[in-house]
Amino acid sequence: MEFSVVYSRAMAGIDAPLVRVESHLSGGLPAFHIVGLPETAVRESKDRVRSALLNSHFNFPDRRITVNLSPADLPKEGGRFDLPIALGILAASAQVPPEHFARHEFLGELALDGTLRPVPGVIPAALAARNAGRRLVVPAECAPQAACVPDSEIIPGQDLLLLCAHLNGGQRITPATCTPPPDEREYPDLRDVVGQPLARRALEIAASGGHNLLLYGPPGTGKTLLATRLPGILPPPSREEALTGLALRSFHERTATLDYLHRPFRSPHHSASAAALAGGGGRPLPGEMSLAHGGVLFLDELPEFSRHSLEVLRQPLESGEITLSRARHKVRYPARFQLVAAMNPCPCGYLGDPERACRCSPDQVHRYRSRISGPLLDRIDLHIPVLRLPPSALLDPAAESEPSRAVRERVSRCREHQLQRQGCPNAGLSAEALAALCRLGRAEKSRLEAAMNALHLSARALHRALRVARTIADMAGADPVDEGHIGEALAYRGLDAGR
Repeated sequence: MEFSVVYSRAMAGIDAPLVRVESHLSGGLPAFHIVGLPETAVRESKDRVRSALLNSHFNFPDRRITVNLSPADLPKEGGRFDLPIALGILAASAQVPPEHFARHEFLGELALDGTLRPVPGVIPAALAARNAGRRLVVPAECAPQAACVPDSEIIPGQDLLLLCAHLNGGQRITPATCTPPPDEREYPDLRDVVGQPLARRALEIAASGGHNLLLYGPPGTGKTLLATRLPGILPPPSREEALTGLALRSFHERTATLDYLHRPFRSPHHSASAAALAGGGGRPLPGEMSLAHGGVLFLDELPEFSRHSLEVLRQPLESGEITLSRARHKVRYPARFQLVAAMNPCPCGYLGDPERACRCSPDQVHRYRSRISGPLLDRIDLHIPVLRLPPSALLDPAAESEPSRAVRERVSRCREHQLQRQGCPNAGLSAEALAALCRLGRAEKSRLEAAMNALHLSARALHRALRVARTIADMAGADPVDEGHIGEALAYRGLDAGR
């Protein structure tokens, strides 16, 4: 047989389209050609494959070799096609029987000695292979990660020689299994927060409804401390959310499997560029917003981020996904996260501080706050001041706060109620669903109209305030949203009045 077909998977965002690796041996002068829109790393696989075959004690055909990566219009990149190309050549030269190839898909980069090296994006490939009803062969280091996909059959490959022995039936390789992570993770505990009842209340509301949160106040008042406690009170992600998050992280962390059932917490530095937040590159990879999918994206010192970096947050905060377009690539990544931000009230940080005087002029304060645009501020549901505590409160040994475990139980019950009622947290309610769940009386409508006039609320800000009110009502076990719930929700939009 001088022709063979081996199945593999390419990377196209979070998808893994099927690639047919077709190998043909023909007469003529010895040559090795790879066609099908390969990038440089794929073209360089010719040398890796040749050395790997020879060092694995196979014969390299002294013929004209043509390898076609189909479909031809799909860009192929990376070293993930080394293994299927090598197996295709072995099958076409009758050194390996091709009978089992139809039931397998192959991914892996070859070292010169024939060992398999890890490749990115094995989770999307494992999902696609499972849906196609095929086994997936990956490097052994990637196998535990790929095995996290339920109902998948993952074959770990150490090197080319042992893998071929497995395919020949001579030495069986045991399919990989996924070691489940611990059910409980040691998150920073909310018990560490002394005082701050308003901020603790807002944190529970944000966790219960999936709302975005902005903490502002003088330096050293506990804004970062509060933000880092949010993951500890969130309910665990669903299996689908966990797999999507692991798939996104697999582009950067080729072998990581730990904590895939826990919500991510991403905290990029304020010097991060727009590309670092959104993702990008010649081959667009997910950025911090996508890596925070299903979890928390924490932006400390919010006004210190560049204006361009902050504005890229706007579309993902609405749609829950981000589209990256390049000349040859267009990919879409999920990016449904909770935004938690922290900022000082002014450049020096002491505006409104009873202990230290502010040194900033009104114009400096205005310029500082204007770095956060109105459309972005509209998308943040809760604006919470975090005030300085007196030393006596900080040093009081009897001041013990409620632990995260107790708060998480209430949050989980509230989230479960929302999922059963509308299939998503309150922060994700559409306008139609929001109107159906928030039937307002005359008093409630009057309160909202007065707030819109006083705070100059946009329609988006109004709808977000209603979603927060819906969450407050759910936390109280109330069916209708009344004036008290609306009043509390509006009280959490304090920065709208200063615009």
